Amino acid sequence: MTSTTGQRRRQRIRILSFVFFSACLAASIVCVGMLFVLLWSVMRDGVHWLDADFLTRFPSRFPDRAGIRSALFGSLWLTGLTALFALPIGVGAAVYLEEYAGNSWWRRLIQLNISNLAGVPSIVYGILGLGLFVQQMALGRSVLSGALTLSLVVLPIVILATQEALRGIPDSIRHASYALGATRWQTVWHQVLPAALPGIMTGVILALSRAIGEAAPLVAVGAVAFVRFVPTSLMDPFTALPIQIFDWSGRPKAEFREIAAAAIIVLLAMLITMNTMAVFVRYRFGRRIRW
Repeated sequence: MTSTTGQRRRQRIRILSFVFFSACLAASIVCVGMLFVLLWSVMRDGVHWLDADFLTRFPSRFPDRAGIRSALFGSLWLTGLTALFALPIGVGAAVYLEEYAGNSWWRRLIQLNISNLAGVPSIVYGILGLGLFVQQMALGRSVLSGALTLSLVVLPIVILATQEALRGIPDSIRHASYALGATRWQTVWHQVLPAALPGIMTGVILALSRAIGEAAPLVAVGAVAFVRFVPTSLMDPFTALPIQIFDWSGRPKAEFREIAAAAIIVLLAMLITMNTMAVFVRYRFGRRIRW
């Protein structure tokens, strides 16, 4: 009787496992299938608009004369400035929390808030950037305001990614450095950070990949949809590829939706390039570190 009950239980577990596996497989196939349909639709509509002139022309009211030069350079400005602001602050905060701060209640409170901020919708950061950078600090609707707002968006991600990379370093490396007479700063700078560099750089690049595709916070701080010049200073007005795509997608002419698809292809190419860089950095620098 006991053996029969056990067999029935194992059979029931196998059936439930098969049902769960089939449901997960079906969900994955549906998601991948929808992704391929979207990519095929974008490629079909936009690939014939891609040429050198499309990358070098400014936006226009006429689809056959429109280009993404100002939006492309605006995205590059935003990405560079966001990395300049978020990288040192995020990595420094993570190093302090992991290597210097003790296990106190205020550290746990800060950690909890950082984890919560990583899940806050980006439009909330846009509203914060509008009130703080655009109005209170009187930076106006400039590239600097947009970059500072995007820095707030990616900063929790950079901090969490750096913390995970630092936690992955064995304590034996720290103890060996201390045994040789190194100070805590020397241990962190010469031993811990180089060993954690692949994970840190991967997290930073992926965070910047999110920043380059954000549109909601840029709309909140006043990014302009129609710009016929390239920013030359931090206080210039700006646009970005997501803003330009959003503007073209709402136009009534079908040609504008097609050039929006072409701009999406360019944006996807930038994102894929950045993600490939993250994989390369982890592979290249990870081979140098053995413990």
